[in-house]
Amino acid sequence: MELIQFAQRNYSLLLRALNEHVQMVLIALVISVLLAGLLTIVAMFFNRIGKFLTYVFSIVYSIPSIALFALMIPVPGMGLGRNTAITVLVLYNQFILLRNFITGLNGVDPGIIEAATGMGMTPTQIIFKVRVPLSIKPLFVGIRLALVSTIAIAIIAAFIGAGGIGLLVTIGLETNNNNRVLWGVILSAGLGMITNAVLVLIEKRIK
Repeated sequence: MELIQFAQRNYSLLLRALNEHVQMVLIALVISVLLAGLLTIVAMFFNRIGKFLTYVFSIVYSIPSIALFALMIPVPGMGLGRNTAITVLVLYNQFILLRNFITGLNGVDPGIIEAATGMGMTPTQIIFKVRVPLSIKPLFVGIRLALVSTIAIAIIAAFIGAGGIGLLVTIGLETNNNNRVLWGVILSAGLGMITNAVLVLIEKRIK
């Protein structure tokens, strides 16, 4: 009951936190997909570079999020705020996206690739006209995993002044306001679960 009363008194605060969180996540995701797409194309032409990039980003992904946020603060042009948070989220997403993108594109039947080559298609045409259309599902899976992961990691971004749902949790902990903390947890978990459920339904429709 007390939790509901808190929401009624502070619904604008909750909506603002949710809106900030969604904006930060979507911006990070768009940049992440574009960057991963470019790196994947490079990896398709240069296999060693692809392996190197996957290895490097796997190391980045293994760094605890709070530590990586802290490490980015003193970097020139970074500091506290949303831009640094988005940068960190993009870096984290690269391992998930690259791994799925490269695996998906390389998973196309070699016979189909050979046939396309025999028809005179260039390597670039084969990537965009053959590999990508035939690997939509694994590509989508990578984006789904990255999005859900970003929603969760973005909670930590509040510790560097990026706002979002995490701000409810941090301020709630500082002020010993359990209702604020609980609403932060409810919104973050709900957003992640609903997003994942919707994307899974879409994924099932992809052939």
